[in-house]
Amino acid sequence: MSSIPTVTLNDGAQIPQLGFGVWQVPDAEATPAVRAAIEAGYRSIDTAAIYENEAGTGAAITEALAGGVAREDLYVTTKLWNSGTRDWSGEQGRDAVLREFDASLAKLGLDQLDLYLIHWPRPMHGDSYLNIWKAFEQLKADGKVKSIGVSNFGTEQLTRLLDEASVAPALNQVELHPYFPQTELRAFHAEHGIATEAWSPLGQGKELLAEPALVKIAEKHGRTVAQVVLRWHLQSGVIAIPKSVTPSRIRENLDVAGFELDAEDLAAIAAVATGKRIGPDPQEFDWN
Repeated sequence: MSSIPTVTLNDGAQIPQLGFGVWQVPDAEATPAVRAAIEAGYRSIDTAAIYENEAGTGAAITEALAGGVAREDLYVTTKLWNSGTRDWSGEQGRDAVLREFDASLAKLGLDQLDLYLIHWPRPMHGDSYLNIWKAFEQLKADGKVKSIGVSNFGTEQLTRLLDEASVAPALNQVELHPYFPQTELRAFHAEHGIATEAWSPLGQGKELLAEPALVKIAEKHGRTVAQVVLRWHLQSGVIAIPKSVTPSRIRENLDVAGFELDAEDLAAIAAVATGKRIGPDPQEFDWN
């Protein structure tokens, strides 16, 4: 993992810039997939309560720890599913967050989490994320989680959170790839010391990986298009968490050292941006 750089978060913790995501991986398949990722050299694993694969992910982590991987060398992230049907206000909301956290931690088989995220802002439910964040701050103060952050937050929610919080979010995980580079949001993050992490860093895969401009860059460097896109994330200062259940591709996605995208490459990648999402708009997303 020496070739994978780290990003220092605003609380001083370090996160590998390239991690392994398990979104849409069934629980039974998560164990061999995460096992293969750790064996390949990944040390950052990203899951979420709503993925329903924390147990399978945790089984692979337990195997790795038993096999000699040091706990301090693994970086584990999961996310709170803040359902719009739940009352997140006051003491009841705080206690609900703590219970959800403990349930995730138990499934993962850990006694401390590296990063815990609010999965969606759900702005149609008001500012309930502010009360959730108070519970997150308590989890951090109690030493149950090293860093706390958010996912899919926009500048409006981040601004409100920064105004009200005692602890600033360390990271915001959002949809980000060459078609949707999130330039303005990344600039806001940089201004406020918030790290940017990309989910679906390779887009939906087939369309982006067949993009002619990216194919040309890949041929130039003797690399795959996926490696070029992941290299772009790293050179952009973005943390990326690609997903795969294929061992060969898991290894391939990690092999992004040894080449550098030049100014011409970066300009060509910037030119493919469409500004269109592949996932839901966080300002409108309201799935329970």
